[in-house]
Amino acid sequence: MRMMRFAVVAVLVLSMAGVVMAGGGREAAPAVDDGALRIAVVMPSATNDMAFSQSMWTALTAVQAEMGGPSALQLSYSENMFVVPDAAGALRDYASQGYDIVIGHGSQYGSSIQDIAPDFPDTVFAWGTDVNTFGLDNVYAYTAAAEQGGYVNGVLAALMTRSGQVGVTGPVEVGDAKTYIDGFVNGVRQTDSAVRVSQSWTGSFSDVAAMTAAASTHIANGADALTGSSQSVVGSVGVARESDGVLWFGTQADQTDLAPELVVASQIYDWTDMLREIIANRQAGRMGGESYILTFANDGLKMAFNPAIDIPAEAMEAALAAIEGIKNGQIRAMP
Repeated sequence: MRMMRFAVVAVLVLSMAGVVMAGGGREAAPAVDDGALRIAVVMPSATNDMAFSQSMWTALTAVQAEMGGPSALQLSYSENMFVVPDAAGALRDYASQGYDIVIGHGSQYGSSIQDIAPDFPDTVFAWGTDVNTFGLDNVYAYTAAAEQGGYVNGVLAALMTRSGQVGVTGPVEVGDAKTYIDGFVNGVRQTDSAVRVSQSWTGSFSDVAAMTAAASTHIANGADALTGSSQSVVGSVGVARESDGVLWFGTQADQTDLAPELVVASQIYDWTDMLREIIANRQAGRMGGESYILTFANDGLKMAFNPAIDIPAEAMEAALAAIEGIKNGQIRAMP
């Protein structure tokens, strides 16, 4: 398991190609120059979901931009692939087309990667969030220590709630969704044990209606600070916008644009260094067998504080101190 070794990559030129259809699926990518490296990614939600899928697509396009242009690498994607058999078909299809790197960006895709990767030993596969490479030499795994940003958001929520009640809604109790919420609850309790935390789980990463209903229940019970994980948090944020004085704490991507008037802070997943290393390894002939974890210490995790929100000095100081404490090991984000 790696805590992300950051490699310096020689000049690569990346180009966008491949347009997906809104309902899940994709159009055929145009022909590329001989020798161009090709990456394809399959995602459970949209590239602009303000959460998990957007975090990966943002990283891919950022690497593309910084490497300088359209001649060396083609990016293709399939979005809204929440039906796992459909996603498995897309993953196999990309590998069959000769893509050099195929990414299954969703913890629900693990069994599909495990099944498909042995059939394509010359293709690099990556998937997350998990650290299991299944013992396969052409599989990378990746995850985020989401509890770290969860803890920081919990510190802020404990110091900014006026009602003393915080509401937390998760999708499914697995992977980074669970560790984020565990860290958040721990941050609240370590900061102010008198603050009450109510938790609920919808059982789905994509059920916006269930997330909406859960947030409504939290607010009705007195919560004035909310958080949650997955692309379905748009439901919770929507309810918060309709309620006076409710604050939101985000994760996976900067969610400020969802509601600039109430999003206090967001934990951001930054996959760019991991992607650079996987690309460099592929070029050097190292096909997989390693796992990566985003943390504050390796800059894979970052906090975005909304300048439009008046965060009290005490809360901001405590949040920054928590980040440093997590980095140097003085604070354990998990309970």
